[in-house]
Amino acid sequence: MNQKRNIENIKKNYSLGIIGGGQLALMLTEAATNRGIKVCVQTKSSNDPASLKADHIIVADPLKVKGNKDLIKECEKIIFENEWIQIEKLNLIDSKNIFVPSLESIQPLVDRISQKKLIERMNLPSPEWISIDEFKSLDDEKIKEWNFPLMVKSYKGGYDGKGNKKINSKDDLNSFLVEANSDDWLIEEWVDYKNEFALVGSRDFDGTIRFFPIVETFQKNNVCDWVLSPAEVSYDLKTFAINIFSSIVNELNYVGVMAIEFFYGDNGLLINEIAPRTHNSAHFSIEACSSSQFDQYICISSGINPPEINMHVQGSLMINLLGLKKKFPLSLEKRIELLSQIKGSNLHWYGKSKESVGRKMAHITFLLNEKNHLKRVEKSKELLTKVREIWPSPND
Repeated sequence: MNQKRNIENIKKNYSLGIIGGGQLALMLTEAATNRGIKVCVQTKSSNDPASLKADHIIVADPLKVKGNKDLIKECEKIIFENEWIQIEKLNLIDSKNIFVPSLESIQPLVDRISQKKLIERMNLPSPEWISIDEFKSLDDEKIKEWNFPLMVKSYKGGYDGKGNKKINSKDDLNSFLVEANSDDWLIEEWVDYKNEFALVGSRDFDGTIRFFPIVETFQKNNVCDWVLSPAEVSYDLKTFAINIFSSIVNELNYVGVMAIEFFYGDNGLLINEIAPRTHNSAHFSIEACSSSQFDQYICISSGINPPEINMHVQGSLMINLLGLKKKFPLSLEKRIELLSQIKGSNLHWYGKSKESVGRKMAHITFLLNEKNHLKRVEKSKELLTKVREIWPSPND
């Protein structure tokens, strides 16, 4: 008689498997290597960033169950590069608690509508929103309550400025409803915010929560341009953000690393989005903290007691380096060379084979020693100018 094998009773070849092979998986793999942990990565191509450092690669679409099954056969625990996963299909696999975070805890966070419903159910502050289906059924008086401009956001897969669109007028909205597959989008009230903040933290299997400093993020065309850590925030705001984070991870019994992006303005602190993974806003932690966001995730998922998180410098600056047009006068190699020559630079090259406009190619981090926040802002802008003279933002 054939018996179903319990994969947890079988010693696997690799401690960790990662679904996805982009730059976040690359930095997770680097953190695992620093801990002496072997990693297998499931990714579409052997040329993807994480393939450069992984101990083993399964070349398969991360959304395909066959590749997921092959990964599970090889690995003790499975972690995720991002939230674009097929929960329903993964639930069909006899995984025996192999996923970190669990599928149950990550399910409410894999798309924007389920996130919004979770936030509503928990009575947490966020912009008003409505699904396109619901909006279409409103009468004229109710529609008038939605003032322009509005923001429309895709139901799934929005990142780096993709999946967001500003709607300035009724004509814009009507055109959008006709031209786009609008059922895949939601409508959100426009928020006139003063600052954008992000909070990244971790929660382990014992329920212990650890936090990185709250950072301020600066955007161009809905894409993060640079990040200053720590942000200058009041005690009350910091406490409120920490309480929001703690409430969400405890409610979901979430284990792993999570990021929450916030708007802050006249309406106070509002949740913009939740990212159930490592996040661009905490890349600074690799150099600036006692344990990076990637180290936290690796430790938690592989059974190592994660270190406490302390920022061992006064501050840091992280700048994203996005792909430029082919005709840009400085070659990729020359840009990397010149950036590496800036004093105090820590350049993280993602190893992507092709540069295309707006694609995240690398980031660069500087540690700041100025004790005064205003002086750290001034130093950051000085360094930002130097970097942008060599590698401008494609959104300028």
